[in-house]
Amino acid sequence: MLLYLQLFRLVPERAAESPWGLPVVADSPASLAKVVMAELANLKLENKPWPGGTHSLHYHYLALSEPGPGLPQFLAIGYVDDQPFIHYNSRVDRAKPQAPWMATMDAQYWETETQKQRAWGKVQQVEMWTVMGYHNQSSGMHSTQRMFGCEIREDGHTSSFWQFGFDGQDHLSLDLETLSWCQPNLQLCGPSWWETEHCYAEYDKAYLEGLCFFSLCRYLELGGQSLTRKEPPTVQVTRHTAQDGGITLKCWARGFYPRDISLSWWLGEEELVLETEYVETRPSGDGTYQTWVVVWAAARMEDRYTCHVQHSSLNRMLTVAWEAPSHPWITTAVLISTIFTITFLPMAGVLLFIKQYSQDRRGRKTGVEGPHSWTSPVGRNALLPSWGGATTLEPLSPIYGKAQVSPPHSHILS
Repeated sequence: MLLYLQLFRLVPERAAESPWGLPVVADSPASLAKVVMAELANLKLENKPWPGGTHSLHYHYLALSEPGPGLPQFLAIGYVDDQPFIHYNSRVDRAKPQAPWMATMDAQYWETETQKQRAWGKVQQVEMWTVMGYHNQSSGMHSTQRMFGCEIREDGHTSSFWQFGFDGQDHLSLDLETLSWCQPNLQLCGPSWWETEHCYAEYDKAYLEGLCFFSLCRYLELGGQSLTRKEPPTVQVTRHTAQDGGITLKCWARGFYPRDISLSWWLGEEELVLETEYVETRPSGDGTYQTWVVVWAAARMEDRYTCHVQHSSLNRMLTVAWEAPSHPWITTAVLISTIFTITFLPMAGVLLFIKQYSQDRRGRKTGVEGPHSWTSPVGRNALLPSWGGATTLEPLSPIYGKAQVSPPHSHILS
């Protein structure tokens, strides 16, 4: 791009190198692009399935026109399968690992990555000035965002992308098929722009369709099991009532890996495509993914709808239906009854025994038995000291609420 020229003309030709580590000849970028394309043409990946699902390598860059309080002027994060693995910011000025499997890389690797990200920071600043000029702005806080990367799917198909934003809005994208720079504002794209930028479109294409995939394969080898593992989804169906009284069923899938998953709603043998709303699969933040699909359901027919889930971790398709919960008052009644039975009945038995025992003792002192005197199955005198042997009263049983009586060893009760 013209943006690169403004930067690389300041660098001696023998020392010039792109942020991707490829040599840059500032005087003849078109010739360089052709050389790079020719060298990388033989390195293109074979179209064969890759085990373990879909994998991707993305880089996200953010640059500020001026540093803010506590904010770096340039920030770069690399992602493998939406998981950060490398981080760089201009304040620290060092590339650092963000994934455990990257900690094994030697010091030379991190020095090289630091130099690359530092170069990207300079490129991003040049682009900032250029775009600000297009918008007739020369001061103030502004930002540019760059995202690029590649992806290889389980069936072997590959794709790449390159996008550039200004102040949070789409500004420029690259069509890799036609090598065209696409902009929302067509006034910024004229013949002079195309003639100048075409060689850099070829250069970007060379990286995105060549070296990017080799870097991805290298990182997948480093990540090993953590990147090629398979974790099944946890599926749940919930029912919701809309403000207009309509009913929706939402099928949630959480905690699965890899990212590729298929969710669909069915009514009997019919797939409900037009009635279903889909959302993009998102990272959960713990290395897994989550997504959901929702369908409008007919009243009193919710149990006839089924959610079909397909994922590489499952041996067969998973079918889940909505289950109506039991009535809350029944659940509450059962819970209260259980608590009462476990807690209060034994306590009531203990209190009743103490009351009866007290009345019985008072009756003996006065020679009159109470109306509810308690009599031991082995004889009332077993509760009193016996001259012929030791009769002991064991502690009250906390389980049954009854007194346990131990008869004397050498005295026979009459």
